[in-house]
Amino acid sequence: MSKSDIQIAREAKMKPISEILAKINVPDTPEAFSPMGRHIAKINLEYLNQLKEKKEGKLILVTAITPTPAGEGKTTTSVGLNDGLNKIGKKSIVCLREPSLGPSFGMKGGAAGGGYAQVVPMEQINLHFTGDFHAITSAHNLLSALIDNHIYWGNKLNIDVRRVAWKRVMDMNDRSLRSININLGGVANGFPREDGFDITVASEIMAIFCLANNLEDLEKRIGNITVAYTRDKKPIFAKDLNAHGPMTVLLKEAIRPNVTQTLENNPAIIHGGPFANIAHGCNSVIATKAGLKLADYVVTEAGFGADLGAEKFLDIKCRKSNLKPSCVVIVATIRALKMHGGLAKDQLKNENVEAVKKGLVNLERHIENVKKFGLPVAVAVNHFVADTDNEVKELISSCEKMGVKATLCTHWANGGEGTKELASEVVELIDKNEANFKFLYEDATPLFQKVETVAKEIYRASEVVADTKVRDQLKSFEEMGYGDLPICVAKTQYSFSTDPNLKGAPTGHVLPIREVRLSSGAEFIVVICGAIMTMPGLPRVPAADSIKLNNKGEIEGLF
Repeated sequence: MSKSDIQIAREAKMKPISEILAKINVPDTPEAFSPMGRHIAKINLEYLNQLKEKKEGKLILVTAITPTPAGEGKTTTSVGLNDGLNKIGKKSIVCLREPSLGPSFGMKGGAAGGGYAQVVPMEQINLHFTGDFHAITSAHNLLSALIDNHIYWGNKLNIDVRRVAWKRVMDMNDRSLRSININLGGVANGFPREDGFDITVASEIMAIFCLANNLEDLEKRIGNITVAYTRDKKPIFAKDLNAHGPMTVLLKEAIRPNVTQTLENNPAIIHGGPFANIAHGCNSVIATKAGLKLADYVVTEAGFGADLGAEKFLDIKCRKSNLKPSCVVIVATIRALKMHGGLAKDQLKNENVEAVKKGLVNLERHIENVKKFGLPVAVAVNHFVADTDNEVKELISSCEKMGVKATLCTHWANGGEGTKELASEVVELIDKNEANFKFLYEDATPLFQKVETVAKEIYRASEVVADTKVRDQLKSFEEMGYGDLPICVAKTQYSFSTDPNLKGAPTGHVLPIREVRLSSGAEFIVVICGAIMTMPGLPRVPAADSIKLNNKGEIEGLF
């Protein structure tokens, strides 16, 4: 019987965090980092600032095919590739997002890799970690409190209570909080109005946290958040409420990147964590840039399939930070390809080369899409024990025909040893220096046209449908001076379309825009499509049902 992820993590021989940092030449001094226990540290921004003249390493983006219930393993592959690069003698760091408590207790049950390709300490990482998400939640809700307090004490700014754009947040899936009434109970409690909660990872504070370059940039962006409008539709910003100062204070420690280690004692930076289906889906700019100064190679991931995470990483994060990836690794599994080929989850154990062939259209689409950004591509085949030689052969030969090398990876079972071939392929790709990175659209492109570009070029939709209210809202954003911002599409992760049941590589579908939101602090426009929710609900049987402490005080069920 194979060991569970949590069992493997618990048996890990972790090294003191000072030894891990020494590998990337971070000195063991109070000026460089602050230990958070024996195995976690926060790097000081002042120390990172001293490295600004240092040459940067090469950036490797890990993305994937469209997710299925069969699993793809982006984080596992990112960790495995990092270990593989270190195995072949390269100085590499993996930069990942922090897991949210929503999925940890909801659908996924943890997000720290798997098997022998994990980051540890797994339990802390998946739960409260260093408290960054709590700090983000507190800063966000401080702004909410200041808005309602301002209205209560005379409303000098003339905020229209019907036009408060700032919701509250919490880091848990709770559908009952999506739409609520607040300030009930009479005069002493304020002016009643409609409100609601999003999940913390959908917060604009989370987006700002992950896109800011430093503390000063963080404070400026927070100040620029549009929180409400007056009756004559004049915008009210967070700085008008003097909220940016105290909110930044709450984030002062959180903004420092967290360093942990892989099972093979290689450094891992884990910092920030917006979802890619409702936000931009990448770890913090500060963390990624720190990695590039501290190592020769940085492996990072973007959430869900390449149509979401990779597109946003490239069009939003890279646009705002001047980051330029050297290559992209697309993760695929035989199991997931068979699902895209029409098989149900309970049919995946049996060999079916035809289903693999049919499902390959999904991988092919993602390869084509990534190449539109001018980046070289490698495919990582995340191996499962039920995969047959014939199925793997079909996948590898099909990729060859597409002009891309697919490499079988066994990191789940073998750690870095199972990704040495992929690591060598990635280094070879980078050494060829063929990357000619470009964005999908220009800053000056009108907002609706930006949505159309992503919809048609990436999702292969035939058209974008939006009612007059949405179109007028986009025009209004342009008139307010926000027309040059990138767009961040919120849609289902399970399909190129907005229908989660439409697998493979659909074409000719329609992208319906339900709502648009201005994130003037994060500096992008959120375009909400289909039935996607910014406050998810728990599934019928949540992961929480099986999470408990055993009689030794150890956590069980956090897989």
